[in-house]
Amino acid sequence: MRCDFADSLLQGYFDGELSDRRAAEFQRHLRHCVPCTTELVDLDLLRDSLQLAQLYEPATVSLRCKINARLHAGAPKTAASKPLLWYWLAAAAALLFITIVLGKVGPRLRVDDYQTELAAEIVDAHVHSLQPGSMTGIASNDQRMVQGWFDAKVKFAVPVRDFTNQGFALKGGRLDVVEGRSVAVLVYERDGRPIDVFMWRTREPDTSARTGSRQGFQWDDWRKGKMEFCAVSDADRADLEQLHTLIDSSA
Repeated sequence: MRCDFADSLLQGYFDGELSDRRAAEFQRHLRHCVPCTTELVDLDLLRDSLQLAQLYEPATVSLRCKINARLHAGAPKTAASKPLLWYWLAAAAALLFITIVLGKVGPRLRVDDYQTELAAEIVDAHVHSLQPGSMTGIASNDQRMVQGWFDAKVKFAVPVRDFTNQGFALKGGRLDVVEGRSVAVLVYERDGRPIDVFMWRTREPDTSARTGSRQGFQWDDWRKGKMEFCAVSDADRADLEQLHTLIDSSA
């Protein structure tokens, strides 16, 4: 079975044409996608086979001599070798220092980078869902109906709750893809503004809220009870915090 990501990202990843964020996203996808991993290995083997086949015409002796002559003509003289040596030693020492420093602060930076990339992908998914005709799923304010729809689609219990009395009306739900995995999304509305709450299972420990903004949209991400949640909207941050509290209290 061919993965959907194979058509959109695999060839670009293999050729080194993806942005850093998309390349990191695809690398995370490869961890649990056998078809994409297999196809990537096949591409690598094909490239090696073409290189070993030597499908090229060797340069003539005269051409190689001309190229070597031009390269030697532009090469630095021996007298400059000592200054260059000290330059490279100094550069190596600086690189070693940077490596030591990053070794101490690196884990925190990696966590922040991952969180930023994750939030960016979720905000993009939220923006895409706002486009006409793009949302697929179930449109209903019936809590039991939405719960039944998710039970037939995902392998984890989605905590469907209607908070209309608290100002957050349930509007339905859908499935989306984040980091190559299928995630559940509950859709709420607050004063006419839609709020998407993305959720999926995780093995990571509980965390307090991590917040941020992107393209005018606020996001609020947290983990509780082996579930990760990320609420996204252009509503006020206080609204996201209140919905976060309601979801935690009802779990």
